[in-house]
Amino acid sequence: MRVDKFLKVSRIIKRRTVANQVCSQGRVTINGRVAKPGTVVKPGDKLDIQFGSGIRSYEVLDISPHATKGDASQMYRIL
Repeated sequence: MRVDKFLKVSRIIKRRTVANQVCSQGRVTINGRVAKPGTVVKPGDKLDIQFGSGIRSYEVLDISPHATKGDASQMYRIL
């Protein structure tokens, strides 16, 4: 799954256009490498996202094309 779509489906970022912009600005890394919006993400990957002056880290646990609000938090783990 594309990283911008994963960020939207998992509800880490609310809108896909915002997720796309964040990736395009180089503020998302997957396993230590800068990710473009179309970079493929898979279970076990570590995402680092720069929000303002802080960085949040997540581990991808599951990939699902659609997720309900309750299932979205099961797709990742905050590190």
